[in-house]
Amino acid sequence: MSELQNAKQLVRDYHDKLDAASPGTIAETLGQYVGREYLWRGFHPFNLIEGADAVAGQFWEPLRASLRHLQRREDIFFAGRNEIDGFSSVWVASMGHLMGLFDSAWLGIAPTGKMGFLRYCEFCRVEGDRIVETAMYFDIPHLMMQAGLQPFPPQTAAHLVQPGPMTHDGLLFAQQDPATGEDTLALINAMISDLGQWKSGLSLEDELARTWADDMIWWGPAGIGATYTINRYAEQHSAPFRAGFADRSGTGHICRMAEGQYGGFFGWPNFTATPTGGFMGLPGTGKPGEFRVIDIYRRAGDKLAENWIFIDLLHFWKQQGVDILARSEHVPRT
Repeated sequence: MSELQNAKQLVRDYHDKLDAASPGTIAETLGQYVGREYLWRGFHPFNLIEGADAVAGQFWEPLRASLRHLQRREDIFFAGRNEIDGFSSVWVASMGHLMGLFDSAWLGIAPTGKMGFLRYCEFCRVEGDRIVETAMYFDIPHLMMQAGLQPFPPQTAAHLVQPGPMTHDGLLFAQQDPATGEDTLALINAMISDLGQWKSGLSLEDELARTWADDMIWWGPAGIGATYTINRYAEQHSAPFRAGFADRSGTGHICRMAEGQYGGFFGWPNFTATPTGGFMGLPGTGKPGEFRVIDIYRRAGDKLAENWIFIDLLHFWKQQGVDILARSEHVPRT
């Protein structure tokens, strides 16, 4: 347990120093906390970046120059051992919003001069006193929509600045009972087994009811949206998603873990599938596409109650020949 607590403290210290770093010192700050062969995974257009200097120069410095007075508004924080490698590695997850004054363009998105919220979720692998690997997933289309752009056709569910857990207990800074996390991970695995391959033989609603609470909330990414209750989730996301794809691959994760009532996973990619038409109002291409995803869950009793999802939709649609970022640059704001 002390290893998990030490890893949490390292990541908390890293966040404090990174958030307080002045322009031009971010690479130095990263260098104090990350390993020499640091590997960073981010959504399109960042993708894989290696080394503290490159991560600072390509991601953090430009973002901090655009979202001035950046503030981390964290909703969920937990750590765990990674089931995927036999529980040998230790990871720390952080989720929330990076909020700032959107005063300069970022990725071709024109500034608003108003508050901007970048949804993020980060998984950090810790070895000793260093962070050696990070998956930093963030919802760029959500920021685009705040800036008045419409990167996708109208979505099926609701577009929101998303709140944290209804229970307001997602920051697991203190030591947790290992048995509670084991129960959470077992439920997540049951959900993956039941639903992950779309082959349960049950109706969609009956599938969902095996592992989800009736009043579940699915906090989906911009372009899809958030939806509430099993019936509305089936209607507004799960059924349209399944109907719009063929040839879904098996599920593959780099990390899957849980602590307390919270857990989650990410992949690179999690799975591939071929769009046949209709998904997000865009046509089918017949080309397999990758889904890079983070899922974070809150368990309540023996069911999953809330799920926060990050999907690299920019990467997926670029694989289909649609460059959402490029076609949105310099579009007049409404």
